[in-house]
Amino acid sequence: MTPQDGRRPIKRSTVSDQQRRRELALVRQAQQRSDSQNRARRLASSVLALHSSPEPALPDDAIEPEQAPEVDWAQTEADLTESEALVRDLNVAQASKLRGREARRWFAHQLMLPEWMIDIPPHLDRDWYVFARPAGNRCFVVSSNGTTISRLRNGSVLHHFPSSLPNGSRTRDMSGPASSYCILDCIFHEPNQTYYVIDMVCWRGYSLYDCTAEFRFFWLNSKLAESGACNPPSTYHRYTFSVVPIYDCDQAGLHAAYSSVVPYVKDGLLFYNKHAHYQTGNTPLALVWKDNYCSEYFLDTDSKGLVPTQQQVVLEIQDDGRLTTSDDPPVVLGCVEADFIQKSGLRAGNLLRFAIRDESVSLVDGKLEIGGLQFVSKANRARAFADSYSKVFFQYAARHSPLRIEDLAASVQPSHVHDNTIKDVDMDG
Repeated sequence: MTPQDGRRPIKRSTVSDQQRRRELALVRQAQQRSDSQNRARRLASSVLALHSSPEPALPDDAIEPEQAPEVDWAQTEADLTESEALVRDLNVAQASKLRGREARRWFAHQLMLPEWMIDIPPHLDRDWYVFARPAGNRCFVVSSNGTTISRLRNGSVLHHFPSSLPNGSRTRDMSGPASSYCILDCIFHEPNQTYYVIDMVCWRGYSLYDCTAEFRFFWLNSKLAESGACNPPSTYHRYTFSVVPIYDCDQAGLHAAYSSVVPYVKDGLLFYNKHAHYQTGNTPLALVWKDNYCSEYFLDTDSKGLVPTQQQVVLEIQDDGRLTTSDDPPVVLGCVEADFIQKSGLRAGNLLRFAIRDESVSLVDGKLEIGGLQFVSKANRARAFADSYSKVFFQYAARHSPLRIEDLAASVQPSHVHDNTIKDVDMDG
């Protein structure tokens, strides 16, 4: 996109508190080791149990990565609304009865969701992996009881099919005990009808929730090929599964992820911290980054597929008129008057599209503050979620002072290897 006149460079280390939250996330995962085996079993059961009453699938452009909030992590669970906390903590029997908004909320908390990259992490070359994200629908794939089901994060069934995954089809070789289930985090790429596996959550009943990304990716590359899931489609294996090339985020790896030819359409780059566990929900230990070269959707488009003159955001309206992001806890970016709600026939949970005037936006202590929102329309009914805070921030930066591939490459120079601080990188756009 052509740079706008009058744009001022931003020092990335002062833009946000993303790095502080990354450090806290690593500490919290060590302090909150849960019963990951039971968690994996609950998720596998829920994915299968909900098969009898799926919701309509969402279109590709409504399935977007959601990220963690730019908020104070000291905020406790008491700050969540009662309904959000109840939905999040449901057991299998309760989750199987969920419909609509509640089902979407529950499944949204089962995936590990990356933030959009706002600043560059230190030790990017030492502590992070990078790979090109395939364009398509993010979903869980569960094989159990002789069948395989893929579910979008709103809970709707994408496919119900036989596969070569352990216990994924009803054949003598494939069947096994109920405990032999698998859970894969995938992106279904429609053009070549392939499930690209970006993470492994459980394999043959062994939970990987509390394993590092380094270990999970090692198992993913070795176990998936052994299972035959990467073979061409056949009678008992309807879709091909494939791993994506994952690189250490050094100069060579970053260049390969960004520039190498892959058998799928790219939709940005994903960065995973090597030490991160599979943390359900939002996490700053996984990041998504885009530009015009590696993604068709660098800047958000309107309903006609065009980039609007002003940045647009989709927010969720609350009972009291607050307009919030999809984060947990939600970030408040504005509010509407009671008269507007009444006249428009709105109710809590509705998703509304707003335009942001550039002059109304300011950065205060690393936080994005929006002084005014202009109502555009209700969001598409197929839309499942509001935008996340980090997406709003990334899109604002992309229009005014984007984080460029040259900046990422500069951060993995040899001279940065032993530097414990975040570098101030001037973004001239």
